[in-house]
Amino acid sequence: MTSELSLLTDTPALDAIGRVRAACREQDGTDPVDEAVTLRLKHHGLAGTGAWVARDGFALRHDDALDLAVAPAARGRGLGAALGALALAEPGPLTAWSHGDHPGAAALARRWGFVRTRELWVMRRPAAVPLPGVEPPPGVRIRDFGENDAAAVLAVNAAAFAHHPEQGALDAAGLAERMAEPWFDPAGLLLAVDDDGELLGFHWTKQHDASLGEVYVVGVSPAAQGRGLGRVLTVAGLHHLAARGVAEVQLYVESDNTPARRLYEDLGFQHAAADTHVQYQRADVPEVSA
Repeated sequence: MTSELSLLTDTPALDAIGRVRAACREQDGTDPVDEAVTLRLKHHGLAGTGAWVARDGFALRHDDALDLAVAPAARGRGLGAALGALALAEPGPLTAWSHGDHPGAAALARRWGFVRTRELWVMRRPAAVPLPGVEPPPGVRIRDFGENDAAAVLAVNAAAFAHHPEQGALDAAGLAERMAEPWFDPAGLLLAVDDDGELLGFHWTKQHDASLGEVYVVGVSPAAQGRGLGRVLTVAGLHHLAARGVAEVQLYVESDNTPARRLYEDLGFQHAAADTHVQYQRADVPEVSA
């Protein structure tokens, strides 16, 4: 099928990517690409990205990450395998996410020698479930984000997520892009500060629409850990989202992060098997065929 594949470029390619993503969201209930890819396409198009785009599917390769999607109506015809073969022809380590643990993704991963390396859980909580009160430790107060807080948030984020491959890489440009999104609300970025005004941690909430909120990022400075700030900030953010009238709150957590899972479960969050995102990784370079 590869030799017959008609590939698109520039604006037609971006339009096709948007259509495929919309079809996947409607059929699968999940977007086939994550927020970082969404923002990159929005602000930079396909610049710096290897792109193999057909009318009904696409493969994108940026740095060491691969994103592959086929519109539901076009699946089962070899399009994903053909696009993947093109994207995988260049050697080197690669990671790829399956948003929703799709069986088709698992089959392609086996075919191409990718191994399952990470699971990211989506956990959900009805906003109507009662919450405990917000009780910061002595000498700590919770306040909203201000225009002069960006550098401190980036510093705490970098320290708190130093070993996290995605969140720890957030820089000033990435922060600015997210703050320019329609959903950004300074009152939804809650900061824990001490009596001297030093930032100890933050909870960045996100309201997707009138009914859905998200525990977007909770970060605590390593120097301030062990004081219960993660729980305090999480509860404060949940109160904020409940006051906005959302019906449900979701969050993403690594499946092997047992302490975080226990905290979220204690606050009423639950995980369903279908709400699992899987990362596959290619360390060696197998021979790829269409």
